Amino acid sequence: MALHQAKICMGCWEHMHLPVPLRGVASMPFRAFGIRPSRMNPNTCTICEMMFTKIMKARHVTIDATVMFADLRGYTSLSQSRSADEVSTLLDTFYDECANAIWEHDGILNKTMGDGLLALFNFPISHDDHARRALRTAHLIQDRWHDIRTTLSEAAGQDIGVGIGIDCGRLSFGEFGHSHTDITAIGNVVNTAARAQAAATSGQILLTEAVYARTQSELPDSQARDYQLKGFETVTRLYAA
Repeated sequence: MALHQAKICMGCWEHMHLPVPLRGVASMPFRAFGIRPSRMNPNTCTICEMMFTKIMKARHVTIDATVMFADLRGYTSLSQSRSADEVSTLLDTFYDECANAIWEHDGILNKTMGDGLLALFNFPISHDDHARRALRTAHLIQDRWHDIRTTLSEAAGQDIGVGIGIDCGRLSFGEFGHSHTDITAIGNVVNTAARAQAAATSGQILLTEAVYARTQSELPDSQARDYQLKGFETVTRLYAA
């Protein structure tokens, strides 16, 4: 599925019914004021990032959303044995493949963190099936990375896979901090998705029970297992997708 290029910002239209042009001649005056496609999702604009409080009338909002963490396996040891240029090329490829898959399902690439990333689904572009969209994104990333992984792993002499963790539910999204403002998501959903990703093996996708409940029709053969996730006092049941 190719990325649909919206002519107006889908975030501004959804939350303010304001048709902010993203592409074409009509977008040129907006570019002069620094309004352009967002790096988090090219179908939203920089207004969605820079003016979050004005648009949402609050510094952060509570939303129902799905969080996906993806992380490269084998990156740390690879970075110690390869040149900076080779490592940069690997990260560029990883980020690009993940970003395209996320955007194709109307998610945002909220953060990149070394060899990992955080994606959010259901804001600012809303979909009732956001958990399914995150799951399909994860499968798309693994499918596309499979061919790349073989080539890269042979060249590097070690496996370079991707581990993915997904959780969904109520979380807080918006601006956090004062001296340094950061637009991101916080809450138990974010923490659990991050820990699920850490537990995933190379090439694996792990889902929480909340995600599985919303996507089980697409996972007829999924197997569940209890994990003792770091920082959690009780075990967490995760499903392999």
